[in-house]
Amino acid sequence: MRRGLAVWSPFAELERIRKEFDRLLEDFLPATAEREHILAPPVDIYETDSEVVIKAELPGVKKEDIDVTIKENSVHIKAERKEEREDKTENVHRVERFYGRIERIVPLPVEVKPEDAKAEYKDGVLEIRIPKVKVTKEAKVQVS
Repeated sequence: MRRGLAVWSPFAELERIRKEFDRLLEDFLPATAEREHILAPPVDIYETDSEVVIKAELPGVKKEDIDVTIKENSVHIKAERKEEREDKTENVHRVERFYGRIERIVPLPVEVKPEDAKAEYKDGVLEIRIPKVKVTKEAKVQVS
């Protein structure tokens, strides 16, 4: 029987190695371990003269599934993107979109007034505006 040369596919080989590595990791992790992935959303942070502004990308998340807490000079953003399921899934070819918990703790660059913070969610972007604590940069000192 005569055999031809096999064409080597580096991407197929990488996929085989990835699957083998995943299998090895599963053998080392306890069966009861929670294997949940948490996504950290990208954020932009900037400050104006009067406030700190944080913009976080949360596409596909509903407004009621977002929780924002300001505590100890940091902002804790929690959200959940829920999977949209349809009954006809027998011909699914690929699922690459992320579903599950989204969480990020953002340290604040200055002292703020958390009780006056405002948040708005529009077009998949969460915008949080937090007023800064006014600090006087100049003080007159009486010489005695």
